[in-house]
Amino acid sequence: MTATEMDVLIIKNEKQYQAYLKRMNEIFNAKEGTPESDELDMLALVLEKYEEEHYPIDAPDPIEAIKFMMEQTGMDDKKLGAILNSRSRASEILNRKRKLSIAHIRKINEHLKIPADVLIKDYALAQG
Repeated sequence: MTATEMDVLIIKNEKQYQAYLKRMNEIFNAKEGTPESDELDMLALVLEKYEEEHYPIDAPDPIEAIKFMMEQTGMDDKKLGAILNSRSRASEILNRKRKLSIAHIRKINEHLKIPADVLIKDYALAQG
């Protein structure tokens, strides 16, 4: 092990987490098959585990996820309406006037590739 390599252990605290992030940035462009590349892989694993436990990211709101994917794929309301077999239904869903049905979830999952577990998450309807 060279002077710059480090033993990668399970992260126990924020100080260790920050040190591992710094080291990861130092060796980020390591050549595949080198000791630094192996170290980078290990750092990525332990950093990911620490982040999952200490910085969890909630699943996105279903409607925001749909709007985001529509934007990313260049889909408009009319196309979503065609997928759902009703332009007015698509509008009601996007405007939070109607909840997604199981049939809607299946179609949106198939066409926009949004995971079903995101789409089934509960969300509030618009008031009034």
